[in-house]
Amino acid sequence: MSQQRAVIAVTVGEPAGIGPEISLRAAWALRSELRPVLVGDAAYLSMLASEVDPAIRLMGVSQQALRYSGLPGCGKDQITVIDCPLDAHVVAGQLDPRNGRAVLQTLVVALESVQQKWCDALVTAPLQKSTINDAGIPFTGHTEYFAGQTGTDQVVMMLACNASASLPQALRVALATTHLPLKEVAAVIGFDSLLKTLQIISQDLQSKFGLAHPRILVAGLNPHAGESGYLGREEIEVISPVIAHAQSLGMNVSGPYPADTLFQQKYLQDADCVLAMYHDQGLPVLKHASFGLGVNITLGLPLIRTSVDHGTALDLAKLGVGHADMGSMQVAIRMAAEMVARQAK
Repeated sequence: MSQQRAVIAVTVGEPAGIGPEISLRAAWALRSELRPVLVGDAAYLSMLASEVDPAIRLMGVSQQALRYSGLPGCGKDQITVIDCPLDAHVVAGQLDPRNGRAVLQTLVVALESVQQKWCDALVTAPLQKSTINDAGIPFTGHTEYFAGQTGTDQVVMMLACNASASLPQALRVALATTHLPLKEVAAVIGFDSLLKTLQIISQDLQSKFGLAHPRILVAGLNPHAGESGYLGREEIEVISPVIAHAQSLGMNVSGPYPADTLFQQKYLQDADCVLAMYHDQGLPVLKHASFGLGVNITLGLPLIRTSVDHGTALDLAKLGVGHADMGSMQVAIRMAAEMVARQAK
């Protein structure tokens, strides 16, 4: 691990989207605080950099050279790019499945860079899942890919944002389930998986966020948290028993709370994380408060991985450079570096 500036691998995402631009801009803006290492097509990024800001200086390194001698040194006024060449010309805003394999290769290389300790953490720009699938490679998403490649049985998706003018304190929302049809959510929430989710959240809030005794508030699944069983029994049969068991293990967990009233200052002011039962129960609140400045964090992995809180924005990319907001990428890179620093202590 680096002893001074954290070295952060940043995959630039779908080349036809805003990922390459926001990765370039955020890396350049943060170069004095940490060492960002972009993972993408070096020639394309060089061309794009000349449009974004002619002052940006890039230094390409091949995958072969990386594996032979590791990451080369680099000054604070230059950004290293690990070259993952694309297979087709990029047209902003237009997906091309011929580039699907190259996009996936950026994940392969970035993960290897962290596992080999050339880099300290991993940040991902948004990609288009369909591009990789249309290239003939089954792919369900960053989170599932990194879990599979690291042999991690269960991971937890958490979005976080810092305090702001509209938000009195930092807010973190983790999910018991992620990208599932609503009709399947109840069947997936079981005792063992929910308990494991709480354990992962508690452990990572301690190790990656420096919280000695993190307080976790758990939302109910049903309206009014089931209203004593009249609106559903998941709270009685699964969620409450899991909370009680987690408490017996020493975790600072409480609930289940009705989700429609949980996101109030009187509950959140002393909370470190809210566990929502499904995607659209918790994330609309966080994204309303912080869209463009939130960070997606994968908990449970044997490495640090953060990402932006938005997608590829092909419509913005089509307009040319200068329309995309790099805020979420900048916060994601900085948050990864902060977690690296905490774990180094």
